[in-house]
Amino acid sequence: MTAGAFTYQALPMRVVFGPGRLADLHAEVSELGLHRLLVLATPNQRTLADRVAGLLGDRAAGVFAGARMHVPAEVAAAGRNQAREVDADGCVAIGGGSTIGLGKAIALETGLPVVAVPTTYSGSEMTPIWGITDARRKRTGRDPAVLPRSVLYDPDLTTDLPAALSGTSGINAIAHAVESLYAPDTSPVIELFAEEGIRCLAAALPAIAADPSDRDARSEALRGAWLCGACLGATTMSLHHKLCHVLGGTFDLPHAPTHAVVLPHVAAFNLPAAPAAHAALCRALRTDHPARALADLATAVGAPRSLAELGLREADLPEVIEQVLAQPYANPRTPTHGDLDALLTAAHSGSRSRLAGLHAPDAKGS
Repeated sequence: MTAGAFTYQALPMRVVFGPGRLADLHAEVSELGLHRLLVLATPNQRTLADRVAGLLGDRAAGVFAGARMHVPAEVAAAGRNQAREVDADGCVAIGGGSTIGLGKAIALETGLPVVAVPTTYSGSEMTPIWGITDARRKRTGRDPAVLPRSVLYDPDLTTDLPAALSGTSGINAIAHAVESLYAPDTSPVIELFAEEGIRCLAAALPAIAADPSDRDARSEALRGAWLCGACLGATTMSLHHKLCHVLGGTFDLPHAPTHAVVLPHVAAFNLPAAPAAHAALCRALRTDHPARALADLATAVGAPRSLAELGLREADLPEVIEQVLAQPYANPRTPTHGDLDALLTAAHSGSRSRLAGLHAPDAKGS
């Protein structure tokens, strides 16, 4: 492709954004022509799911509060079965990536449209990407059928999100934008989304850590998550997401904290081969050392520092490396077994020694 040429595919979805917009949910599903909605949530958000069912009134067909992290195949099957039993013509997924992922898993098999109401910063709601975990392996794919028809962003729904979870969820969103900057199918549009999304979250997350009730920071973080999620939906993810899918799907590590631990280490490995991405991150994070700045941000928001803290054993690292090397994927640098061993060893222990020495790459990405 000639220099300056690019392709950008806009995703067909509607976004409703603003404090208090949950009250518009009934009108939103009416606009979509949906009449029997199954409300999806995790067990911990059953009360919120019941509130949503109340807002839907006679358009609520039932509540399934069984969503789980990494969308286990058996949970997806149970959700599909309940959707059939109540004769649902759509789903409202309220929650984070676990719940929205369940909605997508149901849509993948049934074609039922999904209305997403995010309460975290995961960004899943902006993508046609699905993931299902079966027999300790997480399968992912892209299908336009799973893309939510409408996304309702209400910052008021995020004020109860604990500060630590807000921080890791926000860094999860930042990871989408970071990888979109060096994706083989990036574009000037995505570069704008990514840089602005990272800037929003990098400013908002420490403010939320200091005061979780800060509504301005909550709005800014949710706007950043929207932009970063759009980056995830429009580009091909690379090494960082591959590592996190293996760590989550095989070892059941918590999704957002895993992203927060791994991202600085992958950035330190990839950015020397991605000068444009490096420059964008320097601008967004206001630093000359993006990998170190990402680690500092994780610390500032109370994120874990190591995979060991999340329960991964050092003896598990060879299996992670084996799975990551087993299937090809786009990445600015092709990692060797030794590269992955060094990266994962540092992430496991929480060592930052490999982050401090990263310098701006030259024009050739050396």
